[in-house]
Amino acid sequence: MAKLGKRSQAARAAFEGKSNLTVEDAVKLIKGAASAKFDETLEIAMNLGVDPRHADQMVRGVVTLPNGTGKTVRVAVFARAAKADEAKAAGADIVGAEDLMETIQSGKIEFDRCIATPDMMPLVGRLGKILGPRNLMPNPKVGTVTMDVKAAVEAAKGGEVQFKVEKAGVIHAGVGKVSFDEAKLAENIRAFVDAVSKAKPSGAKGAYLKKVSLSSTMGPGVSVDLASASAS
Repeated sequence: MAKLGKRSQAARAAFEGKSNLTVEDAVKLIKGAASAKFDETLEIAMNLGVDPRHADQMVRGVVTLPNGTGKTVRVAVFARAAKADEAKAAGADIVGAEDLMETIQSGKIEFDRCIATPDMMPLVGRLGKILGPRNLMPNPKVGTVTMDVKAAVEAAKGGEVQFKVEKAGVIHAGVGKVSFDEAKLAENIRAFVDAVSKAKPSGAKGAYLKKVSLSSTMGPGVSVDLASASAS
């Protein structure tokens, strides 16, 4: 086992014996312990009472965090003609059609969000095996297959976060930077938890929200009281 550095040891000591904290106390603890040389992301992990192998228990959606993510999001758009111009004007980083498809097929994926107009989906569909596992496949359910390219690009750039439950029934996401004000981080956390709560699928039985944990990119995690994490 790798030996922990002094900073890591101090962080673990600060977290020892602590669990089920309020959102505010968890944020304060994480901010105080973050010691990386870069601005760490505040990460949330939610354990859900679902089995995503069943279609009626799949959880996915999108939420716009009230205070943004603090992350620069690179956006690629599949569009032609006027819609391609609209995407560029809205701030898309990469815009194309067959040329963009070929770039992706070559293994060059230099974007964090992929948007497409509906007419481009037959083309984009060929990239399912590449984009799907990376959670980059455009999907109308989360607003990334749309004719309103301008709104989709601006949302992606402005703090929109997509979420999708993993095989083990866990959702992971970044909900801001550790440098953010404590109140803003708490607001982002509750907005995210609320969005996942509202995305509860019809097939979910019993307890839906089982556990919520927070951590920084390089730090240990701490569980949060479920009632405190709720926006209501």
